[in-house]
Amino acid sequence: MARSSSGFVAGLTAAAVAGVAFLAYQASASAPPPAQLAEPGSGKSPAAHATHPPKKKPEKKKDVFAVPARSGTGLRVVYALGDRRVWLVNEQGKATRTFEVMPSTVSPPPGTYAVTSRSGSITGSDGVQIEHVVRFTNVENVVIGFSAAVDGSMPSPDPAAGKTGGVRMQRADGDAMWRFATVRVKVVVVP
Repeated sequence: MARSSSGFVAGLTAAAVAGVAFLAYQASASAPPPAQLAEPGSGKSPAAHATHPPKKKPEKKKDVFAVPARSGTGLRVVYALGDRRVWLVNEQGKATRTFEVMPSTVSPPPGTYAVTSRSGSITGSDGVQIEHVVRFTNVENVVIGFSAAVDGSMPSPDPAAGKTGGVRMQRADGDAMWRFATVRVKVVVVP
């Protein structure tokens, strides 16, 4: 009988070890990963302290050659007041050149205009020597047009110095405007 009871105890022990092992396996399978376990005494999980910024979608770069919507069709100069940018657009509606400009103190309202006159080289209303002047409208008795300063400067206009209508650009952009915007070429101003 001693032999059968020792076998019985050995069987019970083996069953108990197997049961404990099974329960330990189940507990480890359902436990959260270590990063989610609470830190002792803090009441907070380590994940709460992690500095993982939320993933952002990469910003889509704006295509500067994309001609603004609702700017007409055909050959034209497009001037976006808010973007301070000009596009030279060919007959097929594609921008052949785009560049930033410095607005004047007086801006034209959005609308469609046409080049009315041009001057190769003059002194601007701000006293600066300018070239490749392309005029397209009058606002508040101020002539509005594109031009480039001979010295290449594009300073912000000083409203205290009076009303000016020159939309300034870099000299290379002024050269391109001069070749493109002949008299009667359409100029579309958008917000």
